[in-house]
Amino acid sequence: MGILAIGDLHLSTSSNKPMDVFGGEWENHIEKIREGWNRVVDDGDLVIVAGDISWAMHLDEALSDLNLLDALKGTKLLLRGNHDYWWSSISKVRAVLPPSILALQNDSFTWQETVICGTRGWICPGEEGFTDNGDEKVYLREVQRLQLSLDHAVKSGCKRIIAAMHYPPYNRNNQESDFTKLLEEYNVEICVFGHIHDQGRDYIFQGLKNGVQYCFVAADGINFTPVRLF
Repeated sequence: MGILAIGDLHLSTSSNKPMDVFGGEWENHIEKIREGWNRVVDDGDLVIVAGDISWAMHLDEALSDLNLLDALKGTKLLLRGNHDYWWSSISKVRAVLPPSILALQNDSFTWQETVICGTRGWICPGEEGFTDNGDEKVYLREVQRLQLSLDHAVKSGCKRIIAAMHYPPYNRNNQESDFTKLLEEYNVEICVFGHIHDQGRDYIFQGLKNGVQYCFVAADGINFTPVRLF
């Protein structure tokens, strides 16, 4: 009855999006995910999927990828990533989700003694390419969404809080952000995130900082196998 996490599955069973163009490690990546997942996940586990789930452009096109996930062990809790264009309104998404899949957006989900909250996130100030007229607006909106989710989590009464994000909650220099300030303020125990690939993984901070354990879970960075948090 544990909790695991993985991100950036980039499934494409209904679209022509071969992932091996991004490097040899992505060759047959769906089979790698299926094998790794069913090897470490038990039927009673919860798996947080931290965004970039499917390359589908529309919700109906994503159904085959969602069904693939449904066939894997455990309960799955999905978070939207920047490439999840199929993710329309949360009500429409939840209406078509298979039985073992749940979706998280502006709220939280309680699993035994733990509550999971989160948001997609965005690149943080100080990151290369961050602009005041474009990125700042999205960044501040995502900060607000994280706080909404954290407030919802607090109401659950659970003492253990996990935060899930797609983007890292800090820039490549590991400087604090409004995301990390909220995680510390709400006494979040673990924050999982993905999004970063290739050489960018070299800049990712993982470990304990100011009471929060940061865990990078992009699939290609963890051998396409969910990481057990508890």
